[in-house]
Amino acid sequence: MTYEFHPWAEAEFLEAVAYYESRVSELGTQLIQEFEALSSLISEEPTGWRIVRQPDIRRAPLRRFPFCIIYRAKPGLLDILAFAHNSRRPQYWIDRR
Repeated sequence: MTYEFHPWAEAEFLEAVAYYESRVSELGTQLIQEFEALSSLISEEPTGWRIVRQPDIRRAPLRRFPFCIIYRAKPGLLDILAFAHNSRRPQYWIDRR
């Protein structure tokens, strides 16, 4: 299964990568690796994470970084709606389609 970012979600992800990379060399790369690993897990079992918005929007948290992937599973595709910080601006992404 592949994934596709909402344009704003991609910007959020790239901003987080740049932030961590600017703090510690290779930390941005580690964020990318964790994102890819979680995306693979989601692809294997897309309904395995908690629903946060009915009927089908789910939240999958990263382990090491304070972010989560907000997504909707479609046939053969993960539609990533947000790369959201766990404690900032809750549910700001609600209106994304």
